[in-house]
Amino acid sequence: MNGQHEPAGLNRIDLNLFRVFEVIYRERSLTRAACLLHLSQSAVSHALARLREQLGDPLFVREGRGVVPTALAEQLAPGIQASLNGLRRSLGRAQQFDPKHDRRLFCLNMPEQMEPLLLPRLLKHLGQVAPKVELRCSSLHWAEVPREMAAGRVDVAVEITRPTDNELRQQLLFSDQFCVLAGPQVRGPLSAERYLAAEHVAVTSQRRGICAEDLALGHLGLSRNVVQHCRHYLSAALLVAQSELLLTLPLGYAELLNLGGDKQILPLPLNLPPVTLSLYWLRQAEGDAAGAWLRAQLLQLARNSAEA
Repeated sequence: MNGQHEPAGLNRIDLNLFRVFEVIYRERSLTRAACLLHLSQSAVSHALARLREQLGDPLFVREGRGVVPTALAEQLAPGIQASLNGLRRSLGRAQQFDPKHDRRLFCLNMPEQMEPLLLPRLLKHLGQVAPKVELRCSSLHWAEVPREMAAGRVDVAVEITRPTDNELRQQLLFSDQFCVLAGPQVRGPLSAERYLAAEHVAVTSQRRGICAEDLALGHLGLSRNVVQHCRHYLSAALLVAQSELLLTLPLGYAELLNLGGDKQILPLPLNLPPVTLSLYWLRQAEGDAAGAWLRAQLLQLARNSAEA
């Protein structure tokens, strides 16, 4: 009689221990893992000790104030994460999500420049409608996002609108017009000729690459003189305030950076298309009720902002 049997090793392992493994692997800290699992640190240490004994490997070793995975842990992690995520998706299809009472840790990936615009409003909203929900942000390069979603380390991403493959779903979140942020030293109207002849500061989180506004200018056959690159809009705004450099950016961000009123927000004297941001999520996660709820909250916040 032919039959299929589980490996002998699997029969003797408490599968709950793999959830502990997953969180330790992600957090690199037993203390943070205990907090996220709502367990005592001794309970997490005991669970890890059981898994170490059953697998015959330390799995994690101390380094500084945290831990790092061993070679075996690195080998096991992708399969464990994929299996747990498959189980979550299956359960998500069968269960509803109650934001008032359910606990859930979401990971939202977005360009770090967007975090000051989106995160404070989102956290305030979640604190009102989902007090037990936790949110963590990351700022991965776009090429890494689908892989991190498949591994369950990212739930949803906010990114510049771009083409995707069949494994990702996307929905427009919001759009914003470009404007120019200038210091008080810049006087008089800003014509297209003056804009193109001026010196500019540009913001990009990529070591190499081109800004969205430079791509748009290139499509018009135009270019500008970028003399300084920054990774953060705040740094660029501080440079603008003390020089005649110009900073091109979305209007919503310019308004945030000019709350003190010490700079000028000028219309962009060129007809560039708006900046559009979209939500992205994994096709396989569409049945996850909690993920669908989070996407709905983000879309509602975007609609409220557009109507304000």
